[in-house]
Amino acid sequence: MRWLVLFALAACGSTQTLKYSIVTAGRPSGSGELRIEDSGERHAHYTFNDRGRGPDITSVARFDEHGALVYLRATGHAYEKQPVDEKLDVEGNELVWISTGEHGRAPLGGFYVPLNDQLAWFTPFVRALRSDVTLLPAGTAHIESDQTYTIDGVHLHQVAIDGFGFAPFLTWFDDDGEMFAQVSSWFSTIRAGHEAMIDTLVAKDNAWLAARAAKLAQTLAHRPPAAGLAITHANVFDAEQKTIVKDQTVVIVGDKIVSIGGDVPAGAQVIDAHGRTLMPGLWDMHVHLADGDGLLDLAFGVTTVRDMGNTIDELGARIARFDAGTELGPHVLRAGFVDGPGPLAAPVGILISNADEAKAAVARYADLGYPQLKIYSSIAPDLVPILADAAHARGMRVSGHIPNKMRASDAIAAGYDEIQHANFLMLQFLAGPDDDTRTPLRFTRVAEKGASLDLDSQPVQDFLDLLVAHHTVIDPTLSTFEGLFISDPGEIDPGLLPYIGRLPAQIERGTRGGGLDAPGDQRATFRKSYATMVELVMRAWKKGVTVVAGTDAGAGMYLSRELELYVAGGMPAPDALAIATIGSARVMKLDATTGSIAPGKLADVVLVDGDPTQDISIVRNPDVVICRGVVYDPRELLAAVGMKPHP
Repeated sequence: MRWLVLFALAACGSTQTLKYSIVTAGRPSGSGELRIEDSGERHAHYTFNDRGRGPDITSVARFDEHGALVYLRATGHAYEKQPVDEKLDVEGNELVWISTGEHGRAPLGGFYVPLNDQLAWFTPFVRALRSDVTLLPAGTAHIESDQTYTIDGVHLHQVAIDGFGFAPFLTWFDDDGEMFAQVSSWFSTIRAGHEAMIDTLVAKDNAWLAARAAKLAQTLAHRPPAAGLAITHANVFDAEQKTIVKDQTVVIVGDKIVSIGGDVPAGAQVIDAHGRTLMPGLWDMHVHLADGDGLLDLAFGVTTVRDMGNTIDELGARIARFDAGTELGPHVLRAGFVDGPGPLAAPVGILISNADEAKAAVARYADLGYPQLKIYSSIAPDLVPILADAAHARGMRVSGHIPNKMRASDAIAAGYDEIQHANFLMLQFLAGPDDDTRTPLRFTRVAEKGASLDLDSQPVQDFLDLLVAHHTVIDPTLSTFEGLFISDPGEIDPGLLPYIGRLPAQIERGTRGGGLDAPGDQRATFRKSYATMVELVMRAWKKGVTVVAGTDAGAGMYLSRELELYVAGGMPAPDALAIATIGSARVMKLDATTGSIAPGKLADVVLVDGDPTQDISIVRNPDVVICRGVVYDPRELLAAVGMKPHP
């Protein structure tokens, strides 16, 4: 491979310093610097600010003659401000490593992958990828593709590296063999002075990923014959009645359910359920779709998602590929994202600062067919009713974070139909007038003070009554807060605990990073605060507040945990299952065509082994997934992303 030869030639040379810009949605957000000594030792500093979060890490790395790390020191803080202190050394014939989240040792010869260093280790490692290499603590890596381009007069190598996640990782290198860029429409690290190339590099990466997705779709989508598909001897979950109807035959032709209880059409494909449960496809009402997410959603029975903020053009193109079958993925509903300008602005969406811009943003989303508007944290409070009125006039729902200097009750009065994230419900009582809820305070204040909130107090009761009176929907995303609040460094995120032993090795390793930094005995308080947050959501539901199940976390995998948390909080399993099916369809006014198993509705169904109305966890491991009438084997989907099937 030509670029490998170049890398080898670049392995020695004089001291040099490379500077990088970190760009979030077109806006500078940080920087990186890599100094390469004559000896080959590498010194790096990497930092960025993402709405008050973000790492600041300094690292030093040394390597053996093969490019494997033999020494590492990484210090500073991680994305959620957790302290970083990662070390790697050689002791005799072994590598020994320790950090706040893990420790281990292994014989020399493997390639240790740092948890925290972003720049120093990467290029020497890639130089070693002439064939599969063994990663430490676990896994293997290899090059799936390398292509060369000349862009704006710069000769670059686009390299796809497999072994770090659910899909190959694309990186750009220069002719000296040093990392030039890692890019996306949301977040990019690129050689300083070349920021104008980001859009071109993103387009090249997207084209490569789309071509790969199309190849997967050809092999993993199983289309029934024209006569249709019959699922026999199925116990059908009636989402409307929240009951199981036993021993049914469900017939699908094309992308529609045509009958329940009838005969099997001649020539139809037959799937004998053998008494397993057939339920409507699940809905995840809070996602931000990225590459590979669609495949993971289908693998875990999620056939409809609501994207709560994304790049307009990229999301539109992805949805078109999903619908055409050239990329695997669920049905997608879109929420148009708006925020105010400034250093804490969101990385996607339209930024607005006055009434005319607010109305124009709503009009753009409405014209594109978006059914919902999502308002983010930096929007000026006086623009919220203007946005809400404009959206309602176009038939759009209005939801979002609670903007800074507002409380949830203010947002409801200004026109919110729905509130994202349970922490904003808690901040109704915990945030002060001078607090900036755009910053990590929106998490830390709830973690530190939530345990003391009296849920029996009159202010809490009045707030719950307000939610009921205004028919306000809540999208609590409890599963995404669980690990953040309760997990110490080294502990597995509870949302991913059921998948341990099945995940790609480096993904599994990342599940042990821990949550918010909790010095001393604060973790016990954080856990009590989380329990209070869950209880607040459950009290709202018991009063009649509509809840939708969204995750804002790992595609497909966290939805079952979200439902488990509802059930653990006192919600009957049939109600939780209804929330994630017909309930979501009702909120989005699509219940006439989807959300339950009935003649004439979309053929989005999932076959699971057991009764999820008795054990909601059963939804985690579907046997068969059908979306748009196309049949998918979850085992094949999981294998395509490097996951092992359910035992």
